[in-house]
Formats: sequence, structure tokens, C-alpha cells
Amino acid sequence: MTVHFIGAGPGAPDLLTLRGRDLIAACPVCLYAGSLVPPAVLSHCPEGARIVNTAPMDLDEIMGEIAAAHAAGLDVARLHSGDLSVWSAMGEQLRRLEAMGVPYTVTPGVPSFAAGAAALGCELTLPGVAQSVVLTRTPGRASSMPARETLAAFAATGATLAIHLSIQNLARVTADLIPHYGEDCPVAVVWRASWPDQRIVRATLASVEAATPREIERTALIFVGPSLGAPEFDESRLYAADYDRRYRPQSAESRWADWSEGDD
Repeated sequence: MTVHFIGAGPGAPDLLTLRGRDLIAACPVCLYAGSLVPPAVLSHCPEGARIVNTAPMDLDEIMGEIAAAHAAGLDVARLHSGDLSVWSAMGEQLRRLEAMGVPYTVTPGVPSFAAGAAALGCELTLPGVAQSVVLTRTPGRASSMPARETLAAFAATGATLAIHLSIQNLARVTADLIPHYGEDCPVAVVWRASWPDQRIVRATLASVEAATPREIERTALIFVGPSLGAPEFDESRLYAADYDRRYRPQSAESRWADWSEGDD
């Protein structure tokens, strides 16, 4: 018996990895975060599967479901929205599974910031403008922030910021960032990225609070940085005619190949 943690993507049911889809189809038990995982993803569950919405459950209740499946020898598909590496509450579940001696796997998913950037038609790391993306959030009811992890500290780097779980703190976000980026810095708010009712607000740090409708809440991402609106930026050397390509692998199977084309 194995618990398969699966990133279910940002919302669109077809933004699901093939591995994730196949694992869901193979598991007789599916636990999913119903507040964020679209019902269409559950269509991959096998006929007769036990499907449990964990949105109203606490951690003990969720682990109780897993313990019951473990006792019965039934594999579990555990679905969380986006990717599991950030703000998924997976870590606390893995810690309990390890204490219980229950095996698990982790399958990544399409993260919400990537879906948001795709909706904007935007590269977040433009040469000569920004080469780093900071994924962060502001303090909330569920989680506080370490003292050193402030918006001001990240803004001082000039990186592109992808601010999650913070639309309710938009006034505080703009107040913290304007001293570093300036009032005219481009901002984009992407609500429910990749969902059919997705909405996008483009503004500046000075205008975004007034431009964002009140009904946009919860699953909205705030992007901030000059790369969102830079009309002029350097071209990468990657495809320059005089670029020395002697170390570029000629196939993905090369042991020298990197994960990113832009790194060679």
C-alpha cells in the first residue's frame, strides 16, 4: 500500500501530468482538497473508488482515512492543488506517514505561478531586467512569516515577485513595495489562473488597489516587477549567431544536459 501525493495543477483539469492521471486511475481511494481541486480531475478515479473531500476535515481525520486504507491494503491518491512543494501542507502529512511506517510517493504538478505567468503571456526572467523569481506570501491566519522573510527584503533584490495568498493584504503589499520598486512598477493580479472564469487585472503599484474588484479574493496571485511591462530588454545569448555551442548537448539523453535550455 502506498500514498501517492499528486499535484493536481492550478485549476484547468487538463493541466495534470500523465503520471498524476495514471496514479489517480490506479488508486481505489482518493482524498482531494475540494475547495481548490476541480471535480473534473476526479473523473480519472476508477469506478467504485472511495472519494473523500478533505476540505472540512482536520489533520487527524485525514490521517484516519489513510490509516484505514493502509489497513485494507488500498493505495491512496492524495490530491492537492498546484504543486506540492509550496504551501501544500504536505510536509506535516509526510511526517505522520513516516512515523506510521506508511510508504509514499510525490508527483509534482503545474504550479499556480506558472499558470498565472502563462495567462499573462509573460516571461518573468527577462535578460537585463530580472533573473530571479521570488515565491512568497504575507502573514495569514494559517501561517505566520519568519521575521527575515519580508516583502521589503525581497523587493530590495529587484527580483520579480509572485505573491501568493495575499490579495486580502493588497494595501499592505503596495505600501511595502512602493519604496523599492516605485509607484509606476507594473503589477498584475491573476485570479483563478487557468479556470474558465479566470480574471486578470493589470495596473501599477500606485493603482492596483483601486483597480482590483472586491470580489477578487482567495485564489489570486499578485505579480510585481519590471519584467511585467519592460518594452526593452536584452536578447539572450542563447541563440546568438556567434555563441559558442560546443558544450550544448545535442540530445536530451546526454548526461551533460541540464534541466533548463537557458542554462547552456
